[in-house]
Amino acid sequence: MSARARSEAPGAQTAQDAKTRVLDAAVGLFARQGYDGTSVAQVISQAGVAKGGFYHHFASKEALLYEVYGDLISRQLDAMDAILARRLAPAETVRALIADLVESTAASAQQALVFWREQHKLGDERAEQYRRPRRRYHDAVTRVIRDGQANGSFATVASPEMVTFTIFGVINELPLWYRPQGRKRPAQIAAELADLVLAALEVRA
Repeated sequence: MSARARSEAPGAQTAQDAKTRVLDAAVGLFARQGYDGTSVAQVISQAGVAKGGFYHHFASKEALLYEVYGDLISRQLDAMDAILARRLAPAETVRALIADLVESTAASAQQALVFWREQHKLGDERAEQYRRPRRRYHDAVTRVIRDGQANGSFATVASPEMVTFTIFGVINELPLWYRPQGRKRPAQIAAELADLVLAALEVRA
């Protein structure tokens, strides 16, 4: 049986559903009660899964907290790879990356907010595990900016690293103020941020 067939088998779907329910329950409880105020037993009860089902996916509460972020960054990295593979012009690449980052973060705003509030609870090993994919994304954006400056597509008004810090600084703060019922949709927020960044990088005579 192929991996795809196995993933679509009833047992695989049930296991994935259980993992999703646990993650959703954990995000809600961590948001309301905090990481320290939430027990594994409460997560299990809220998710409606067996204790064995929880530990099949998560070795500990710390592993669960890590996965709250790991799930999001994994999806963002997959999208990043797909965008970079298209080999767009530098400005189009920046716009596409910002659009996906903003829209995926907005769609998982509570998930992202919980992690940013509680990430200091991770041990050193887990903390390094979440820093690695973040560095990979930061490095990719920095390379796009640097290459654009090198070929004359972007002005050298700021270093590639400063531009990258600016982009992620805004996006990392998004869960603090974004409201789904607000006036601006994620696509509009992304477009305005991209316009701002690209205006700063515009080559002027």
